[in-house]
Amino acid sequence: MLRFLLCFLPVVAFAEVPQGPPNADFKPAFAGQTRADALPATPVIVREFASGLRTPWGIASLGNGQFVVTERPGQMRILGPDGALSQPLGGLPAVRDDGQGGLLDVAVSPDFANDRLIFWTYAKPVGNGAATAAARATLGTDGQLSGVMDIFVQTPAVRGGRHFGSRIVPMPDGTVWITTGDRGAGDRGTLVQDDDTTHGKVIRVNYDGTDAQIWSKGHRNVQGAAVRGGDLWTIEHGPRGGDELNLTQRGKNYGWPIVSYGVNYNGSALGAGQATGQGFAPPVYYWDPVIAPGGMIFYDGPYAKWRGDLLVGSLNPGALVRLKMSGNRVIGEERLLTDEGRIRDVVQATDGSVLVLVGDGRVLQVVPQ
Repeated sequence: MLRFLLCFLPVVAFAEVPQGPPNADFKPAFAGQTRADALPATPVIVREFASGLRTPWGIASLGNGQFVVTERPGQMRILGPDGALSQPLGGLPAVRDDGQGGLLDVAVSPDFANDRLIFWTYAKPVGNGAATAAARATLGTDGQLSGVMDIFVQTPAVRGGRHFGSRIVPMPDGTVWITTGDRGAGDRGTLVQDDDTTHGKVIRVNYDGTDAQIWSKGHRNVQGAAVRGGDLWTIEHGPRGGDELNLTQRGKNYGWPIVSYGVNYNGSALGAGQATGQGFAPPVYYWDPVIAPGGMIFYDGPYAKWRGDLLVGSLNPGALVRLKMSGNRVIGEERLLTDEGRIRDVVQATDGSVLVLVGDGRVLQVVPQ
């Protein structure tokens, strides 16, 4: 199915994206930190590239028009250039398919053509609970995974099926970044601020699982991560309001659950009742009301007007969110595919088009015009 989406109405100067009233009355710390000006609408061609996936969560390009896709119940498949899906790959470990847990993100080594390494995150069963874990394996040409090994397991494991994170970003220097969630306990305790745990942290670890270090802390539930110029950017779910885009730097504390631009779900003040405070890094950008962010990429394809922009999946209300960047600041926002449902992940194809994973099992191809 092919659709051509056009908007012929000019965007009113300095208007913001329609999004409803905020939940909290916090003021931004600087101009443009929230509700950036709406960008002119981009005409795009949208077509259904594939369908029939079971709760897809992560997608990564293998090159040559192929992609690897995860399904949260525990399957991983190859998606071909023609949209055909392979049978589930063999060799995956057991996952805890419970609540928000299951088989989650997937990423490909920067040197995949030579080393055939893929990385993924998942909810690992541990006793009566589960932990966010990251693993790696070699993908054979026969569709089997070999040399499967965990390279990180969150501690402590806890019961419940909320806030696993999690994204994984391999780097050319032989390290990966792994994002974790607070497992739903951030608003009830201090595990996120405790350096003896790996709840609500960004972890950096070697490909072989050695030298795991806490890169940053104070995160609620990071479900988007991308690298630009060697810097890690992340997006995390806030509570009622307060979704955050962060330039995630080593040793920084991003405040959860002490400070937030959101409030508790019952409307009461959260933590210290402040949006930010001494010793906490403020977000580069935040949303209130939320977009419930999924995966994200920095676009570097042939469509010049998008080059360098951040493309983010939105689960609620559902959209492909485009942020225009100027240095480390957001200067404009656009929302596309607002009628397609929950968009979980985004990947750029080798031809410059964008593929998005929709929660109902579809993969859509988006071509800006």
